[in-house]
Amino acid sequence: MIKENRIGKNIKKLRKAKNLSQDRLSKLADVSYNSIIKLETGGITNPTIETLQKISKALDVKVDDLLK
Repeated sequence: MIKENRIGKNIKKLRKAKNLSQDRLSKLADVSYNSIIKLETGGITNPTIETLQKISKALDVKVDDLLK
């Protein structure tokens, strides 16, 4: 069974809603550019809570919003 990449889809949707590039989000969140790409494309399906916290802060949303 293929695991759905809900977190990555939510990150991408929220990032695009704020007109941020992957590169800009990576800098705002202090997360590597490659990690942002892998999260959005499903290369990383189980990110650490620290990474989720950094990304949610950069996107000005709650961590829960990334997990929905």
